[in-house]
Amino acid sequence: MVRQAAAVVLASGAGTRVGAGVNKVYLPLAGRRVVAWSLAAFAGVPGVGPLVLVVRPQDDDLVREVLEREVDGAAVEVVHGGRTRQESELQALRHLAGRIGRGTVDTVLLHDGARPLVSPALIAAVLHEAREHGGAIPALPADHIAAVAGDGETLVALPPASMVLAQTPQAFRAAPLLAAYEQAAGEQFEGTDTSSVMERFSSVPVRWVRGEQENLKVTYPRDLVFAEHVLTAAGHGG
Repeated sequence: MVRQAAAVVLASGAGTRVGAGVNKVYLPLAGRRVVAWSLAAFAGVPGVGPLVLVVRPQDDDLVREVLEREVDGAAVEVVHGGRTRQESELQALRHLAGRIGRGTVDTVLLHDGARPLVSPALIAAVLHEAREHGGAIPALPADHIAAVAGDGETLVALPPASMVLAQTPQAFRAAPLLAAYEQAAGEQFEGTDTSSVMERFSSVPVRWVRGEQENLKVTYPRDLVFAEHVLTAAGHGG
């Protein structure tokens, strides 16, 4: 039996801070929509099979346009998301549940559609660590973060590499991930990200892989300018 990883790209948020009239993941970026770059990156990674795009129902026309014109023939399965990011992730996992139960999907990667600069190399590294150890996230050392002491006023130094800035994709063994999300839903627990749900409801160890500075999340207009520059410098768009 061939086992594959499933990639879930989350595009069901509103993205209002970027200041556009549409969901930011459908804004143009170097000749494609923002979300198309993430889909293309996952489609190019060996070992990644099902590619699931989680969207809002009101964006269906935009989704259809992206899939018809911008993903280079990759097969993408579309799922409608929920009220929150976590509910959207659960909807995707339930969509994959049959394949997870049969063992044909052994690992799931969850990624923000608003991170268009993720590289296939980073995806592959995170997937490798998750398969080896159970879970993995990309992150950058948070060297510029300080802690507040118990008095609420004094700053204290943190040990080197004691804090990291998490990125996506975050990857986990599929069966424990689905079980953890179902338990979280049953207990109405809302985590900050995928790894926080796993920390609460699973014993799967989570490793961190050094992330990439370019793997930013598009939040403000300046982020689009930066992403356009990176892609153009790499020979895309123009």
